[in-house]
Amino acid sequence: MTGPTLILILGDQLTPEISSLRGRKPDDSVILMAEVREEATYVRHHKKKIAFIFSAMRHFANAMRDAGWTVDYRRYDAEDNAGDLAGEVARAIDTHKASSVIVTEPGEYRLLAEMQGWQDRFDIPVTISSDDRFLASHEDFARWAEGRKQLRMEYFYREMRKNKGLLMTKDGSPEGGEWNYDAENRKPADDDLNMPPVYRVEPDEITKEVIALVDAEFAEHFGRLTPFWFGVTPADAEAAFQHFLTHGLPHFGDYQDAMLADEKFLFHSLISLYIHVGLLDPLDVCKRVEAAYYAGDAPLNAVEGYIRQIIGWREYVRGIYWLKMPEYVEENALDANRELPAFYWTAETDMACMRAVISQTRDEAYAHHIQRLMVTGNFALIAGVHPKAVHEWYLAVYADAYEWVELPNTLGMSQFADGGVLASKPYASSGNYINKMSNYCASCRYKVSVKTGEGACPFNSLYWHFLVRNREKLEKNPRISRVYSTWSRMADDKKEAYLDTAEGYLDAFFG
Repeated sequence: MTGPTLILILGDQLTPEISSLRGRKPDDSVILMAEVREEATYVRHHKKKIAFIFSAMRHFANAMRDAGWTVDYRRYDAEDNAGDLAGEVARAIDTHKASSVIVTEPGEYRLLAEMQGWQDRFDIPVTISSDDRFLASHEDFARWAEGRKQLRMEYFYREMRKNKGLLMTKDGSPEGGEWNYDAENRKPADDDLNMPPVYRVEPDEITKEVIALVDAEFAEHFGRLTPFWFGVTPADAEAAFQHFLTHGLPHFGDYQDAMLADEKFLFHSLISLYIHVGLLDPLDVCKRVEAAYYAGDAPLNAVEGYIRQIIGWREYVRGIYWLKMPEYVEENALDANRELPAFYWTAETDMACMRAVISQTRDEAYAHHIQRLMVTGNFALIAGVHPKAVHEWYLAVYADAYEWVELPNTLGMSQFADGGVLASKPYASSGNYINKMSNYCASCRYKVSVKTGEGACPFNSLYWHFLVRNREKLEKNPRISRVYSTWSRMADDKKEAYLDTAEGYLDAFFG
């Protein structure tokens, strides 16, 4: 008699309709799910991130049991837990006398490379099916990229809009006549805006049990575990999304780039972590956001900006990741080599913007895209931190960080380490941008209005230091060439003051 098929479900594959389950029946299959040390610790994942994934996995396992499936669920603290996925698959094959293994393609290259050797290792058929929860397959993206000199997201995004029919008129034009309304999405926020509270879920008994486990087993990891308010079921995720549609979306566009010290979430949806693990469907999210526009419940700049994040950036960075891996993770086009400063883990710095964003990251496992790009990412870029160290930090500290989405955003967009494959210019700035888009500078020991010398904002001088040391590589970039013209016109004593101030800060921050 042929043994059952073993279906491995990973922690970010919590979708009943996922490709590995499609067409299978409960009476001829066993689902394997495993909480393993290797996946929880290959970077020091935020405590909230681990708790979210483990609890969501346990809830999914119970839902699949209720649907009639046999689920072999391996808890982290089981005495004979192998500690890695391959070991748990080997144990399950032996336990259930499995005749074959099916798994949906993982989101990280390292795991896929390992799984591709499992058939030889286990001596039974191992099928790795594509993850069609994404809207563009690897083949789709490769076809789009073929022959292009530049792989700009904007043009990929337009193709995705056309393909999915989102915000498109009957004559094939973009709604409103423009593809992109980003220019309308850059308003700084005022303290007196009526911002909605974040949607919070009270931990149930399963989540409380997981929180206790994480508190005991991952005490040395970054981040605060409580209060824990993430949802862990499809119903929770749906409620969080509905809350955003009603309270956040109407103002999301205007203020999506704004930063306020006492307002961590503003009008952001905070559902990326739910989409990434499979609790929400990305196309359904986009269609419902689009429907809000046509119903008159949200303006076009908000709706277009939100849809662009999902079918534009999310799909685009995944395409870049699989197109460029495995070499991509080692890219370092600007030869940055400094170690990540300790204050990225402690938040102990006098720079108010860095302290605010890192403290928020520590407490919530969350920061929005501008906080990541233009504060912590910007500092690492202009200070010359090694891009792989920056990548590993971002991968560890955010609840929505998985390598396929985080690596291109960090290494390509934030650190320009791929030399312009993803971004058309380095996203480097002085303190002026942060001052314009936030209220951080008002409470900072450093003065953003002071450019050099004692008490000057470190971003001001480090910005010029970055440009000068990378002049040979960046001067011909058409988007920043004017900046070098400005530098050339500066008086020599002013140039010297900038560089001396920057060197002083580099010594202070890096030793």
